[in-house]
Order: sequence, then structure tokens, then C-alpha cells
Amino acid sequence: MGLLTGKTALITGAARGIGKAIALKYASEGANIAFTDLVLNDDMKAGLEATRQEIEALGVKCLAYAGNAADFAETEAVVNKIKEDFGSIDVLVNNAGIIKRIPMHEMKRAEFQQVIDIDLVGPFICSSAVIPEMMERREGKIINICSMMSELGRETVSAYAAAKGGLKMLTRNICSEYGEYNIQCNGIGPGYIATPQTAPLRERQPDGSRHPFDSFICAKTPAGRWLDPSELGGPAVFLASKASDAVNGNVLYVDGGILAYIGKQPK
Repeated sequence: MGLLTGKTALITGAARGIGKAIALKYASEGANIAFTDLVLNDDMKAGLEATRQEIEALGVKCLAYAGNAADFAETEAVVNKIKEDFGSIDVLVNNAGIIKRIPMHEMKRAEFQQVIDIDLVGPFICSSAVIPEMMERREGKIINICSMMSELGRETVSAYAAAKGGLKMLTRNICSEYGEYNIQCNGIGPGYIATPQTAPLRERQPDGSRHPFDSFICAKTPAGRWLDPSELGGPAVFLASKASDAVNGNVLYVDGGILAYIGKQPK
């Protein structure tokens, strides 16, 4: 019997990357999975179905839903459909997110707003949609996928840092507002994870050398490497299980130690 047997988890943006890794880990612990992702073309539709089949092969119920987590009406409709299909939503993982690497003085307002809408407004909308039922049951888990940029700034990611910093505070506020209903809201702050989103930063240069940012991250991380999405699974299970009932309003940084480390001394 798994740690999440009998639970239903809704994970946004889970067709690939971190969301998919968490969905697979939850399924391996017995949770039924509902997940969403954008579907803009046939390839994305095929990817959604392929992930659904991979999760279902672990012996749990899994349904995939096309949806935009930053659209209020669409999200409300999807959540209602999931409740019809599964009965309830015990765990929400707000994972859907984007990043735009553009110097702030060159970034258009619409580009900034798109990141805020998906990375911050989306979790607000999804959380608002599931909280009333969790209040009625007096039980629920909400996990927001934050970032090291919830704590740090860096060149070209002003919108992302603003959104993820806001998400950290939204996490704390959900804890403050709904803790009395036995709802725990925590965050996971991934370090640099080897996903399609970070692939451009890991590409080899034309001369065969490592990308400068790849070298920088490995030097700044005590683990000396990029992390694998699967390494977020254990912490995500902990925050979704009864083991974390007394943990609320925190962000657990799964970063290989990067936030604790000043970096390697030059040789």
C-alpha cells in the first residue's frame, strides 16, 4: 500500500518535465492522477496521451485534460469535470509555468504579463477552485512549484523572479488563511533541473565546449551537476502525504545545495 493510496492528485502542466516526474511518483505511491497541459497542436495532444498511458500503466486511474491554468473560466470547468470523474481532489500541484529570458529593459509589457499570468495567476486560480471543497472536507494539500528565483534574482528573468517570489508569498498566505481547515500549502523550490525548459542552457557549443551557463551552474552547485526531475518525487510525496500534516507555509528547496553555497574557489 502506497503513501498516497486512495488519493486523487491534480497536477498542472504535467505532460512533461517536472510535472510528469511528480505524476509518475505519485502514481507509484497509489494516487489516482488528473493532469492538465496546454494542447496547441497534434504533437502536444499526442504527448498528453502518451504521458497518460505511461502513468496509467502503473495501475492507477489517470485522465488528461487540455487546459490553460491561467484562464479562470477554463480552469473552473476542468476542475468541475475532474470532480465528476474522480469524486474529489485531495492534492493540487501547481506546476504549470513558463520562463522568458529577456533583459528587463527590452521586455514588452505583454511578455512580462504572460509570465505573471501563467506562473502566479494560474496557481491562484487553481487553488481558489479546489479550496472550497477542501474546506468542507477539512483536509487538503496544495503544493506550489516555486523556484530558487523565489529567493534570488538573475539577469534576464525579471518576470519569472517576480512571479516565483509572489508564488512563495501566495503559499504562505494560503497557509495563513486556510490552515484552520487542515489545509496544508507548501512549495517546492527546484534547483537547476534537466528539463526541456532548461535544455538550451545545457547545449554544447559549436566548438564542443560546455555552455557557459552549464559550467556556471555545475560550479555553483555542491552536487556539481544538474538535477534530474525524478529527484523532486520524494519531496513531493512527503508534502502530499499525512507525514507533512504539521508542515505548512514553507518552501522546500530541492537544489543540490546551491542556495547554501557561495561557489567554488578559483584554482
